[in-house]
Amino acid sequence: MYRQTAADLSTARADPRSATLARYLNELLGRAHNHVYTGAPTGARGVLHFYARRFPQVFRETWRYTAAATLVFVAGATLGVLLSITDPAFNRFVLGVDMIDTIDRQQMWTHSIVSIKPLASSGIMTNNIAVSFMTFAGGMLGGIGTLYSMAMNGLLIGVVATACQRAGLGLSLWSFVAGHGSLELPSLFIAGGAGFVLGRGMLVPGRLSRRDSLVIAGRQAVSLLLGVIPLLVIAGIIEGFVSPTDLAMSFKFLIGGSLFVLLTLYLLVAGRHTPPASAASLTADSES
Repeated sequence: MYRQTAADLSTARADPRSATLARYLNELLGRAHNHVYTGAPTGARGVLHFYARRFPQVFRETWRYTAAATLVFVAGATLGVLLSITDPAFNRFVLGVDMIDTIDRQQMWTHSIVSIKPLASSGIMTNNIAVSFMTFAGGMLGGIGTLYSMAMNGLLIGVVATACQRAGLGLSLWSFVAGHGSLELPSLFIAGGAGFVLGRGMLVPGRLSRRDSLVIAGRQAVSLLLGVIPLLVIAGIIEGFVSPTDLAMSFKFLIGGSLFVLLTLYLLVAGRHTPPASAASLTADSES
């Protein structure tokens, strides 16, 4: 009833002749809010509820935006590969002379991480979280910042992959990426999707006011961003302690494949037995 009333309020607000009804419904929802949400989980229970139900639910509600971010990344990577193949000097321009010389000597720059594992792992986590926050924040520019961030990250991957493949290090590169990339790359895509959700709320409010549209989109986007932080922490630990080691390549690919399957099942299945946090309920919450 609460969600239906919120939907009715949204309809009434769109009709200038229903101003009196809209005021009544708004006051009714305001009074009902505390009764409906009394006993909501807090503290540790709230965190558990968020990751067990809320985050995967929001991901499924907004998966198209994550898919769009993934496509932009793939397009950037494809462009990076094509530019590297047609103009070898492009590699040096993007990666720098030192890194290209290291690759040409058939040496993986990742080996330097092994001797400083704890420090490297901490730095990797911080950097990955910062990149995700920047990608998300780009949504406040109407999604243009997110678009640029996803395209440039894809371009860089494409250039690095082409340079390593030329030097005969393709398998070494992908075995390094497999373990942590199975969590890190999906997290980046989800953060990009969050940026696009925010941009949509700003540019395409639909029948809602721009303020209400931003409230709903902002809550969804922040939920997506907070949801990927534990994934990035795990990815940073793997990248610092597992990926650069001399473990068998097959074992690294096994780790990456297993983590990706578990992540996919989590995002697609978790929270399905509870009502989703629909846009209507979020609208009602913001109105109160």
